This record gives sequence, structure tokens and C-alpha cells, in this order.
Amino acid sequence: MPPPFPWSLELSRDGRLLFVTCAVRSFAYGFLSVILGLYLDAIGLDKLAIGWIFTAALGGGAVMTVILTAVADSFGRRALLMIGAALMALAGIAFAATDNFILLAVAAMLGTISPSGKEVGPFLSIEQAILPQTTRDQSRTAAFSAYNLVGSLAGALGALAVGLPSLVSVAALAGYRLLIWGYVASALLMLVLFAFLSPAIEATKKSAVDLRRIGVHRSRAIVTKLSALFALDAFAGGFIVQSLVAYWFFLRYQTDTNALGGIFFGTNLLSALSFLAAPAIARRFGLLNTMVFTHLPSNFLLLLVPFMPNLELAVVVLLVRHLLSQLDVPTRQSYTMAVVDRDERAASAGIMSVARNTGAAIAPLFTAVVLAAPALGLPFLLAGGLKIIYDVWIFALFRHVRPPEETG
Repeated sequence: MPPPFPWSLELSRDGRLLFVTCAVRSFAYGFLSVILGLYLDAIGLDKLAIGWIFTAALGGGAVMTVILTAVADSFGRRALLMIGAALMALAGIAFAATDNFILLAVAAMLGTISPSGKEVGPFLSIEQAILPQTTRDQSRTAAFSAYNLVGSLAGALGALAVGLPSLVSVAALAGYRLLIWGYVASALLMLVLFAFLSPAIEATKKSAVDLRRIGVHRSRAIVTKLSALFALDAFAGGFIVQSLVAYWFFLRYQTDTNALGGIFFGTNLLSALSFLAAPAIARRFGLLNTMVFTHLPSNFLLLLVPFMPNLELAVVVLLVRHLLSQLDVPTRQSYTMAVVDRDERAASAGIMSVARNTGAAIAPLFTAVVLAAPALGLPFLLAGGLKIIYDVWIFALFRHVRPPEETG
């Protein structure tokens, strides 16, 4: 029974390197997502413009994902990961250097700017296709759990890092820009790390006929269904991306940056703890059951957040919610990679990631509406209700579709 810790897994050198790149990227996403809405507000953008930039970031991430992952298995996974890191660095430079709405929107579209604190570009999809090749099938779910554990812990530390500028008495706007330059440095470090990946991460060699058939073919039916469901889930999640939740707490309770950093350190830390339990629960109850029946109660808790009478109780409910909400992430990743064709993993992961990013990109368009009256808590109510529908629907459609390790 493989333990769910990265240092105990039978991972290749490439697998361990992916854990490092995940940590660097998640740390950067962690602090950027907390300050992004506050930074855009501080440079003079209104709520509508902020919502459009969030949408540009999420929608652009979807477009870049579908373009890069569709050719990743034929063009080269390492090369495309390096291209993604370079674009990430350029986008960070643009955000640090200008307050022009058009330039910021374009940078957000092309450069994996993350308002959610989570993956928005091609990195996760390509790494998700590589990771099963770095370990055994029996360790696949544990590997994904450990991978997400590392990312969530790094994201928690990133969220906590938003308080560093104030500790050294840097003014708020200057502190935001300092953190964005830190985002650029993280992207450049990723670029160097990706260069050390070995040829073993690439897809199996294909014939000339196969190379003309880029994308998904044998797995098309199952990928189509899963993509539609993931789009619904992500659309719901788009109402509660970390930047919007941070902005909601700022508007509703006038919560300062240091407190917000502490809140999201806690949410990411508890999410990380949930990853530890995912492999054992999945082995006992199955991947799909773990996905659904841990996700449902977390969504009911989400509905309760805006009904709490004060900041402290709202934070407590949010923290408890995050203790459960991420158990479905490694199990979902493991499940989807198990039920699609091995040679179509990168393209399948890309399509499903695009579906999620597209769904998530639509929700921030309603930022001005759902935050017009923060006391109503509309982001939480919409997200919780739609996510419950997703849970019931995916279970109804896929309860008989099992990964190889569950078929005996």
C-alpha cells in the first residue's frame, strides 16, 4: 500500500522535478491571487474592469491550454512547458510595468495570470500527462495526491507571503508590485527547471499517420462528457476564485492584506491536509465515490459562509469547507488519466482543462453584479448550488465507469 508522501513514492527523477516546478508555480499563484484584485483596484480599475481581467486570465489560460496541449505529445512536452514559463514571466512584467487596461487584459490572456490561486494554463495538463509515466499504476493516485499536497502547501506559503512587504514598511501599492516581480522571478526559475527534464517524459513515438491526427480520438466520447461536467463545476468555482473571495472579504468586512494572507494560508494548508487522506479513501471506496461524496458536504458548507454573523465564523466555515473540498482533486486527476487512452493523455487533459478554464472564465464577468451587495454573499450561494448539481450529475453518468485498478 503506497504511502501518500512524495518522499516515499517510487518516483523517477522527472517526477521529483515536476514536484519542484509545481511548488514554485503554486507559491507564485498563492501570493498573486490574494493581491491581484486589490492591486488592480489600487491602480484605478473599477469592478467591471477587474472582472474582465479575471475573465481574460481564465479564458486566455483555456485558449493557451488547448493550443499547447493539442500538440504537446507530438511537438514535445518539455519545449511547451518552457514556452509556457516564458509567457508567464512576460505577463508578470506587463502587470508590474503598466496600468493600461488593454495591455493588462492581453497579458492576462497570454501569460497564465491566476486570479484563483490554482492552475490556469497548460502546465497542469502537461504535467498531469507526464506524472503517470514517473510511477507505477498502483501508485498513481498517491502520486497525484502528493503532487497536489506539494502545490497546496506552496500556495499556502505564497498566500502568507503577501504580508512580507508590510513587515518591512513598504507602502501598499509598492508592495503589490514587489510581489508581482516575485512572480516574474518564479516563472524564470520554472523555465530553468523545465530545461532539466529528460526525454523520458515525452509521449511514445508515433507514426506519420498518428502525427496528422493530433488531439483525442479513441477517448473522445468519455472526454466530451467529462469536459462538459468539469465546465459546470469550474463555472461554479469561478464565483469563488481566491482573488474574488479575498475581494469579497475586503468589501464585506474591510479585511486587511495581512489578515487575508492568514485566511488563505489556512485554506491552502487545510486543502493540503485533505490530499493526505485522498489515496486511502480512494482505495477503500473508489475514485469516483471519493470525488463525489467528499465534494457534496463541502459545497453545503460553502452555502453557509455568507450567513455567518461575523468575520470569524465566516472564516471558520470557509476553513472547514477547504478541509473537504480538495479531496476530489487528486482522485479526479487520477480517474481521468486512468479512463482515457494512454497515448491521448496530454490532449485529453488539455481539453478537460480548457473546459474547466472556460467555465471558470465566464463567472468573473458577473463580478460587478455579484459583489454589488456583498452582504448577500451571492458568490458563495451560486457556487455552492451549482457544484451540488455537478456532483449529482457526474455520479449518475459515471458510476459504472471504473479505472483499471478497480476492475479486479
